[in-house]
Amino acid sequence: MAESSAASNAPFHLTGNFAPVSEERTETALAVTGAIPPELSGRFFRNGSNPQSGWSPHWFLGNGMVHGVEIQNGRATWYRNRYVKTPLLADPERNRIGEDGLIDRHYSCANTHVISHGGKILALEEGSFPFELTKDLETVGAWDYEGRLDTAMTAHPRICPETGELLFFGYGSTPPYLVYYRVARDGTLVQREEIDVKGPTMMHDWNVTRNHVIFMDLPVIFDMELAGKGGFPIRWSDDYGARLGVMPRDGTNDDVVWYEIDPCYVFHPMNSYEDGERIVLDVARFGKLAFGPQDGEGTPSMLHRWVIDQKAGTVSDTPLDDSPADFPRVHDRVVGLPHRYGYMAGMGNGPESLGASLYKYDLSTGKRLTHDLGGCQSGEPVMAAAPGARGEDEGWVMTFVYDPTTDKSDLVLIDATDFEKKPVARIHLPTRVPFGFHGSWIPDEA
Repeated sequence: MAESSAASNAPFHLTGNFAPVSEERTETALAVTGAIPPELSGRFFRNGSNPQSGWSPHWFLGNGMVHGVEIQNGRATWYRNRYVKTPLLADPERNRIGEDGLIDRHYSCANTHVISHGGKILALEEGSFPFELTKDLETVGAWDYEGRLDTAMTAHPRICPETGELLFFGYGSTPPYLVYYRVARDGTLVQREEIDVKGPTMMHDWNVTRNHVIFMDLPVIFDMELAGKGGFPIRWSDDYGARLGVMPRDGTNDDVVWYEIDPCYVFHPMNSYEDGERIVLDVARFGKLAFGPQDGEGTPSMLHRWVIDQKAGTVSDTPLDDSPADFPRVHDRVVGLPHRYGYMAGMGNGPESLGASLYKYDLSTGKRLTHDLGGCQSGEPVMAAAPGARGEDEGWVMTFVYDPTTDKSDLVLIDATDFEKKPVARIHLPTRVPFGFHGSWIPDEA
């Protein structure tokens, strides 16, 4: 689609399919090309940044809007998009820092992820409390685990497939810089531990295994002087260093063992697991992250494997692919456990090239399969397991795909066992879904 000269001078996150949509819609007459697997029953939800004013200073700072498609009995019964109705949406000029210096964690963009746990659907953004949604994407309100959550919550918690626990952390620009939390299957917050790190690091994501959690203390840090100059208060630091902290899942700060690694940054790990005394982590690794103009040139994210040898006290770093890619996911059933397959969105030369291709990695053979989107662009690939599936890749990769020739989007379902073939179904939406961040397939039984 052609852009005006004014739009062409705007930052990338406000142009093309990154630009926000202005209307909340409910559509029930959705056309489908192909056939939706009849055994699928649930909802695909994906969160993203959608500034209600039409402008935001950074891609990460727009108001959260969740787009969803409900699937029942081989049909797509509805498409909805709804803002997460936080106090920020109602009062965008309000200062989230009070006169007493305390941060109001209700004042949230709620724009990064959406998950289901403990009977609640939660929209997440790492500077704030989660916000509960209904299955129809209406906002219930902020959720602080009955007062037990007193910091921000990461947008990247992990649900253990064996215990049903929700594991997460909160980080901030002021002490405590890092706090670890553990939530039981029923949604009760049962553990809170403050963890010592070297400073105000931006810890976007992390890793879990069957018995451990692994923190990433990496050299992208808060710098409030940048905010005073009108910039975004996060930068790369050549002096901060980089390390991984391994802690038992029910451990404390005294139990953390830190391992030094080469400076780098990781927004998103694919998965991690234990192999005897070793911990294997597959991650989308930036050699250097250029968060703003003060950081100079950065490098793209590519799939790497870290192996922590707990006995030797060392960490190896092995590149697994040389194609830029990010937004890695695995089957929910293998989170924290040995995995063979992983899925990523190709990144090309940066965010503007998001999802030109989708990748499936076979980590046992080193082979990468490519799903060609034919000039369209996708978001994060989410694995929806086939009910009763035994194989790790038995199911469908779901993602919103934008077609620039029609200026509309489809929800695409790809047979994960036949990844290079055309989708088994394309659910045609009456509008475009702007490129966003993360989402989930939430089956009815969840």
